[in-house]
Amino acid sequence: MSSRPLSSKKPALSQVSDFDLRLLRLFKTVVQCGSFSAAESTLGISRSAISLHMSDLEKRLGMRLCQRGRAGFALTDQGREVLRSGEAVLAAIEGFRSEVNQLHSQLRGDLNIGLMSNLVTQPKMRITRALASLRQQGDGVTVNLSMSTPGEIERGLLDGRLHVGAIPLITPLSGLEYSLLYEERSYLYCCADHPLFAHAATLSNDDLRDVDAVVPSYRMTAEAIGLHQLLECAATATDREGIAFLILTGCYIGFLPDHYAAGWVEKGLLKAIAPHRLFFDAPLAVVTLRGRRSNLIIDHFLDVLQRNDC
Repeated sequence: MSSRPLSSKKPALSQVSDFDLRLLRLFKTVVQCGSFSAAESTLGISRSAISLHMSDLEKRLGMRLCQRGRAGFALTDQGREVLRSGEAVLAAIEGFRSEVNQLHSQLRGDLNIGLMSNLVTQPKMRITRALASLRQQGDGVTVNLSMSTPGEIERGLLDGRLHVGAIPLITPLSGLEYSLLYEERSYLYCCADHPLFAHAATLSNDDLRDVDAVVPSYRMTAEAIGLHQLLECAATATDREGIAFLILTGCYIGFLPDHYAAGWVEKGLLKAIAPHRLFFDAPLAVVTLRGRRSNLIIDHFLDVLQRNDC
């Protein structure tokens, strides 16, 4: 989508003020929310106020950043470039703040951590306890935790939005550092409403050949791929919660981590199919940017995480 400057003049931006930075943060939030109205609750201001601030930013920059109206919200080409540059500026400011915080004996600053879904039921609560240890250092640390897919977490680490991630160790990227946390075992499950439930423990591979299954759309280990090839793919899901939703319909079978499925198993809602054969182990790793600068908050978190045996 093309765009034109707001006026025939193209004013140079002589300096970037605190006000400009606030406007860039607002712009970034609006883009993340997808519209002015959706950003109202996040920003805590009205849609009309957001519109005024966006107009101020466009006038400051001398260009149209987005189209808004009945056709919906959409970035212009220049808007996409400003967003990219603005995110780099804000990340640089956060980097500066982190470095200044190293001058203090008390930990101060942000920890931006990205986790894949459904790790909270993992019995080896190393991440939970490392976060608790960080909190015990004082109230100067703000933890910003986001749940996302492994690929999005890796992208967040590479572009500076995230400091630490926890994802399956499958295909390491050269720009990231991976340290093994623990292994996670997954079994093939069906729910109580599924025709296979009564005989789940004794089923053969031939019994599963034409049974509808849900398959992950995210990356898997070679072992997991081999087991999924035994199944009839009738649905896909982007995360484990999506897989659980579909299994619980009674229409599909699928693999889930044993710790995540345990609650439903105890209630008699799920049962593992041929658990002596149909399972795989996937290593989970804590991930950081390779060659990152030392940061007291991240260093403390990683240190506790690696020495926590629970």
